[in-house]
Amino acid sequence: MSAIPMNDLLLQYERYKADIDAQINEVLASGHFIGGAKVQKFEVELSQYLSGHHVVSCGNGTDALQIALMCLELQPGDEVIIPAFTFGATAETVKLMGLTPVFADVDPFTYNIDPDSIKQVITEHTRCIIPVHLFGLCANMDQIMTIARQYNLFVIEDTAQALGSMYEENDDPRQAGCMGDIGTLSFFPSKNLGCYGDGGAIVTSNETYAEKCRMIKNHGTRKKYYHEMVGINSRLDAIQAGILLAKLPHLEHDIEARIKAADLYDTLLKDTAGILLPTKPIRGRHTFHQYTVQSEDRSALIAALTAADIATAIYYPAGLHTQPAFQTHGKEQISCDAATQLTKIVVSLPIYPDICAEQIEFICQTIKKGY
Repeated sequence: MSAIPMNDLLLQYERYKADIDAQINEVLASGHFIGGAKVQKFEVELSQYLSGHHVVSCGNGTDALQIALMCLELQPGDEVIIPAFTFGATAETVKLMGLTPVFADVDPFTYNIDPDSIKQVITEHTRCIIPVHLFGLCANMDQIMTIARQYNLFVIEDTAQALGSMYEENDDPRQAGCMGDIGTLSFFPSKNLGCYGDGGAIVTSNETYAEKCRMIKNHGTRKKYYHEMVGINSRLDAIQAGILLAKLPHLEHDIEARIKAADLYDTLLKDTAGILLPTKPIRGRHTFHQYTVQSEDRSALIAALTAADIATAIYYPAGLHTQPAFQTHGKEQISCDAATQLTKIVVSLPIYPDICAEQIEFICQTIKKGY
């Protein structure tokens, strides 16, 4: 068996090569590389995929978070509640805006922010909650939105890992990124919908927010050289928009391939001693941006897989609540015990649309034989 990577973007490119190359060549022939028809068309088609929500493209998923925070006009010192167990960009943008990140603990089985922990850290200074739909599984948005309404808080959904994921309660299916005030997306190459560089987007049902985000991402202007507010420079390149246009029609196919791969992992690893499999929602859809297990002896598991040329990854080796960059002087944080424990036991296995059954079977055999 050849080495198995965490992801193989080349295989996906080979499947969609003709469409991707045609889109790139059209952009090159047009001479329009920033903004223009390709970007506008992508925003329209992604809006259609997201049930008509406004889509404002931007340079990357981190910028999308910053633009969302700027749009809501939070002030320095305002507190923003975020999960302790996630990628650093969520806390980074809060700090860059002069806001105070407040860390809530996560559910030890879903890995998502724990609504009960949110309630514990709300203060008179709290203005916003940023739930992250981690690894492709939606956070408990019904409870989060109930808390937000009770305390008059904004909600920004960090949907970088969960485009195409569904949340469903009471026969009411909703798309990730479309339940809060604003959703943010990343088109980093490895994401469910990825370009071949950086890209991101803001999603909202609020037309006023959408127009404001369009201005913010373009130097605070509606009309060139006329600045109505302080903005930033964060635009999706036309070539990247073309690549995304080529791949968007295949997004559902690729998501279903991820789910099928996760189902096979579940079947083959069921009842494996020392391994806890990912939680699946009873309703809704987990898109498995990552397939992340918990291991009683992570070092031994990684060693066994590495010896067989099978890649693994640890998302994430340290909780954000422990990291010096995100501490706020004089602000006491809760302990976030579940997040701390997860950093010691989680490990992600290879998963991507083109991983084959034989590779998954080999991975699972290696786990059972060597762990």
